[in-house]
Amino acid sequence: MKPQAALAAALLVLCACGTFSCSKATEVEGLNATEITFPNGKTVIAETMIRDVDQMRGMMFRDSLSKDRGMLFIHPDEGNVPYWMYQVRIPLDIIWMDHQRRIVEISANTPACTSKSSRDCPSYGGHEKARYVLELAGGGAATYGLKVGDSLSF
Repeated sequence: MKPQAALAAALLVLCACGTFSCSKATEVEGLNATEITFPNGKTVIAETMIRDVDQMRGMMFRDSLSKDRGMLFIHPDEGNVPYWMYQVRIPLDIIWMDHQRRIVEISANTPACTSKSSRDCPSYGGHEKARYVLELAGGGAATYGLKVGDSLSF
């Protein structure tokens, strides 16, 4: 049995037993994916970053992000968490949410940092306490009509 097929079979068994929640997993290769629903009912699938190493890498070195995809960062505690665009190649909308998943800050069309030196890349946001941060392709917040005060579901 191929490793992917074995993994899929194991997940089906776990889901059937109620041991593993599959309601938000969108596909076997996207087990780290979360479906996010916006106030207008539209959804995106976001890669979910929980581990420090994954959060540090984030969108670095990627050349694109589909408009129906995103990246969700889950911080262990609510706090002021600025983000930067070092080695990120595309503009992003960065959306900070509090522990209730209410948008507290948005940095729209945050430009990629083209500098070779990390210290020349500015930080964005982090002015309000947040627990969750969602990155969308630049312009995504406007496309979905997102604004401070909106609550997202995931």
